[in-house]
Amino acid sequence: MNDETNGNDGTSLRPRRGVKSYVLRAGRMTTAQTRGLEEVWPRLGLRVEDGHQDLDRLFGRHAPRIVEIGFGMGASLVEQAETHPGVDFIGIEVHAPGVGKLLDEADKRGLTNLRVYREDALEVLSRCLPEASLDAVQLFFPDPWPKKKHHKRRIVQPAFIELARTRLKPGGVLHMATDWEAYAEHMVEVMADARGYRNTAEEDTAPYVPRPEFRPSTKFEARGERLGHGVWDLIFAREA
Repeated sequence: MNDETNGNDGTSLRPRRGVKSYVLRAGRMTTAQTRGLEEVWPRLGLRVEDGHQDLDRLFGRHAPRIVEIGFGMGASLVEQAETHPGVDFIGIEVHAPGVGKLLDEADKRGLTNLRVYREDALEVLSRCLPEASLDAVQLFFPDPWPKKKHHKRRIVQPAFIELARTRLKPGGVLHMATDWEAYAEHMVEVMADARGYRNTAEEDTAPYVPRPEFRPSTKFEARGERLGHGVWDLIFAREA
């Protein structure tokens, strides 16, 4: 049995085909976004077809590694990479304008500690990233799919949580944030049944943690705060 594609209980960790947690949207590309995809992608872009990655070889060093899933237009990810040059970041996003924008900004700022997939996150985790190789997996403000009939599209499902756990190092963290309270409650429910994780929240704030200072605020989050939306952060550590 290959544990790259199977869990310890024999269940498959490969994503199911069909139901996606996103919908591809067509949109106009700016000059900067087009430049990112055409000129910067060959240097910083990765594909699922590239297969299993040797991360030390990819970045040319041994360093902490963080994956961010669904980085949108990439502002917070670029800020993290620039603020923490000793950490390597891998961003995963399916929407071309966001990928192009991030690549353009990364190039303009001379960042060398950032790589990008324009792919389904489940495919990247299962086919490209080694087991026990990541210090953190970040999932900030994923689509909440609020209608009950669409809940199956939410990325936070038991199979995703288990797949993320296998890619985290012991002690590595899964950090989720949402401004949709019902989705926060869904995350709590899924994590309550997940094995091999420890909630890092203190007793007085559990199951959530206070907003971490290291998580950059996004325009999306700031807009929600102006509208009176709450934000819920959950940080779970992989147990040994």
